[in-house]
Amino acid sequence: MSLPQGVIVLPEGGGRRYEMGALTALFKADETETQERYSISEWWLRPKTDGPGAHSHADNDEVFYVLEGAPEILIGDEWIALTKGGFVMIPRGTTHDFRNTSDADAGLLNVFIPGGFERKMPAIVQWFAENR
Repeated sequence: MSLPQGVIVLPEGGGRRYEMGALTALFKADETETQERYSISEWWLRPKTDGPGAHSHADNDEVFYVLEGAPEILIGDEWIALTKGGFVMIPRGTTHDFRNTSDADAGLLNVFIPGGFERKMPAIVQWFAENR
């Protein structure tokens, strides 16, 4: 079988994995594969795990969709509790973060628009290794 150009098929757990202690990012599609239009990743947090810290993106919108568990998303200065199926759209320039305060794993699907976030992952992994 020959798939059309640009089609990406990955098994569960497939993609480019970045380990940051109790936080794991798994990139499914990035700027190279989407002509820089977006990137898609899964973010998995073990129980009682903080995210990357409050931050914003000047040139990118972000979407989060809860795959599993009960993560919390910081939007501005307010933490929003979500459960499986929960959705958040964060416009560029908005301060945000995520965390898992529960006793179970939590998973978030992330869409970053436009793409390009994945090129920062090696520096982010290094930061977590040095600071967490």
